[in-house]
Amino acid sequence: MTTRLLVTGGAGFIGSHYVRTLLGPEGPGDVSVTVLDKLTYAGNLANLDEVRSHPHFSFVQGDVCDAQTVARLMAVHDQVVHFAAESHVDRSIDGGTEFVRTNVLGTHTLVDAANRANIERFVHISTDEVYGSIEVGSWPETDPLRPNSPYSSSKASSDLVALAYHRTHGLDVRVTRCSNNYGHHQFPEKLIPLFTTHLLEGRRVPLYGDGGNVRDWLHIDDHVQGIELVRTRGRAGEVYNIGGGAELSNNEITRLLLEALAVDWESSVVYVEDRKGHDRRYSVDWTKIHEELGYIPRVPFEEGLAATVRWYRDHRAWWEPLKARV
Repeated sequence: MTTRLLVTGGAGFIGSHYVRTLLGPEGPGDVSVTVLDKLTYAGNLANLDEVRSHPHFSFVQGDVCDAQTVARLMAVHDQVVHFAAESHVDRSIDGGTEFVRTNVLGTHTLVDAANRANIERFVHISTDEVYGSIEVGSWPETDPLRPNSPYSSSKASSDLVALAYHRTHGLDVRVTRCSNNYGHHQFPEKLIPLFTTHLLEGRRVPLYGDGGNVRDWLHIDDHVQGIELVRTRGRAGEVYNIGGGAELSNNEITRLLLEALAVDWESSVVYVEDRKGHDRRYSVDWTKIHEELGYIPRVPFEEGLAATVRWYRDHRAWWEPLKARV
């Protein structure tokens, strides 16, 4: 029996890789996918070129805040995987209105319609940034939420809205909180694609503050693996952290990129004023998803980073038109 899956934000970086994976040769083979995407600046139909002709794929351009469109789609689907979000911290600092609208009101529109349509499963994709910043150790899923940016606070709010529909109405909601993603097809405003494309263009890269901010890096292959484990084997009402097991400072990431592209630090890096409210360190404890569902990251960071740099080097026609939007 084919599961009819609605994927919101499926033309973005992570969502499109999820869709390509599901409908690819190593996918489960028992799903049809409808992508709902507004095609904002970070949504790109070209990300779905590999599956556009697949018989089990369809695309709807629309807004997750559009209750009429959402209700119509919920009526003909079985499960939802919700990626759609405004996600860039710097943009949220400049103005948080769209982040609240899309991330909070959009999520409410979706879970409310899902509940009314008796959707069997709703997977809500969130972020480790909802936990705030941590000096030592790692956050388990039971830690309180302490978001520090308009972006992360809107995501924390959306998590709570989604989980409330499980506790109040019994809707099968499953939440994932991932660490920093990287890989091919990532819009060039985030650190790794921004720095990689700048260096390929012979430009200097802007490093915030002292470069000591630390993140756990997660390859999109591993993130998709974790999401599918949660969708197919996770428990209703639960939160699952998905980590990559590669904690590195921004200085270390920058140094690896410089080495990969054979350029030197002095001529290629400029330190710039730190981001407002910049969280110092993120680190998720992914023991739960490992012990319950067998998740373990498979892509060594060095290999994943090298493959990512190669992809951007070989796909200038994909990212060069997007740089004007950064």
